Order: sequence, then structure tokens, then C-alpha cells
Amino acid sequence: MNPRSYRYYEFVMAAFVTVLICSNLIGPAKICQVQLPLIGSVSFGAGVLFFPISYVFGDILTEVYGYARSRRVIWAGFAGLAFAAFMAWIVVGLPPAPFWKNQEAYEIAFGSTWRIAAASLIAFLCGEFVNSFVLAKMKILTRGRWLWTRTIGSTIFGEGVDSLIFYPLAFYGSGLIPDDRLPQIMLVQFVSKVGLEVVFTPLTYAVVGWLKRAEHEDYYDRDTDFNPFTLKT
Repeated sequence: MNPRSYRYYEFVMAAFVTVLICSNLIGPAKICQVQLPLIGSVSFGAGVLFFPISYVFGDILTEVYGYARSRRVIWAGFAGLAFAAFMAWIVVGLPPAPFWKNQEAYEIAFGSTWRIAAASLIAFLCGEFVNSFVLAKMKILTRGRWLWTRTIGSTIFGEGVDSLIFYPLAFYGSGLIPDDRLPQIMLVQFVSKVGLEVVFTPLTYAVVGWLKRAEHEDYYDRDTDFNPFTLKT
């Protein structure tokens, strides 16, 4: 029996991988600061504005196409991130021409240490699989109702795992961030990412509804093999 083909699955995959790579490659190099009423100055990495969109796409993929097809996209994203990190390491390490005066700026923008790059890859993989697993299980428990509970609920677990893994692996004991400040930074990043998921909920509803109608698909993972280390659909 031939596997079923979909009209838009590859486009959602491409969007997921693009957002993921851009948010990890472009955003982290810039630290922003804004003034918020009642709170005051809040600093954050610019990537936090766009990285949660990858979780939105992850929710859409699992909700419409199921865990197994979402799993393939997660591994595609992991491969894309790994290649981007490898390419950045090679390009930054190449000797600059004597007349090119931007090496220092280039290193700041793209010269992540091996520790930060590895922590990012591990945290992404664990967080995305937790997000997809929780959403798939919640869909069965809720019998497909209350989409918002599983998009937000799965993000809480997924982003929670991502933050708990990334920041200690990347920065604990490194001297880049004081160890006693890590819990505060982790909490701000976590709350910000979950908050953006809440803001995007109406858009998620619209895209999920449109895709289900266009693809004639609304997958339930009742008999799915949830082993993350396979690409079978």
C-alpha cells in the first residue's frame, strides 16, 4: 500500500525548518532591552520573538498529520540546525583577507561556542519531541476537542524541557552568565515563549482548520510508535 500524499505537508516542513534555523542563527546574537509598565527594564535575546513560531508549526504538524510525520520534520530541523552550526564554525574559522575588517563582528554574530551549539541542538530535539508527544496524547484524551488546551499545554512541557536543558548545559559554570542569574533568565524566556504561543492561538486555529479541510486529514495517534529514533510513518 502506497503511503498517502499530502498537498501542503512539505510546505509546512519547509516553513518549520526555515523559522527554526533563522531564529537560532540570526536572533541569539542580539540582546534587546525594553521598558514594560510595572516591570521596568527587561532584557532578552532577539531570537525569543521568533523561535516559538517553530512550536506553532510543530503543533500544526502533529495536530493535522500526526506524531510520526511530525517526527520526520523534527529530524529535518535537527539536521538543518546541525549543518548551520557546522557551516558557521567553518566559515568563522577561515582566515580573513587582510583588507577585510569585519572578522570580529562576524565572530560575535555567528561564532557560537561548541558548548552553546551542542546545548541548543540537544534542547531543541528533546523539547520538540516532548511537545509533539504531549499534543498527540492530549488529542486522544480530549477526543479532538479544545485545541487550545493541547497547543498551550504541549508548549508548556516542550518549552519547559527546552529551557531546563539549554541554559544549564550552555552557561552553567561558564562565566558568561552568573550562575545565580540563570533561574531568572530561564523563567523569563519560558514565560515569554509560552506567552507568544497563547498570542498565536487564533492563528493556529485558523491554519489547523484550513489544513484539515484542504488535506482531508485529522490524524489521531492511537496506534503510533512513539519511538523518536525512527523515520517510519
